[in-house]
Amino acid sequence: MEAYTFCQSCGMPIDRPGLSGTEKDHSRSTIYCRSCYRDGEYTRPEMTLDEMKDWVEKELRKTKAPEETIARSLSRIKFLNRWLGIRAIHHSCEWH
Repeated sequence: MEAYTFCQSCGMPIDRPGLSGTEKDHSRSTIYCRSCYRDGEYTRPEMTLDEMKDWVEKELRKTKAPEETIARSLSRIKFLNRWLGIRAIHHSCEWH
């Protein structure tokens, strides 16, 4: 099974090692980004879907992302594993 290319909490890319969160054993998460997940736990477990959308929009605006990209990203968040209540399957992934 391959690693996800987008964080299953916020939708941000996790296609490089430095972008990934960490598991309890300090290995890289193949599911969540470093902003959302650290040491095997969500960094903001109390965050609501609407709060996540606000945060993602703010982060994308900082990068001067096109409006279409922002709108598409925001519309997809509700379909990510965290917000669907799906427990993501953790699998190992070595970065080369």
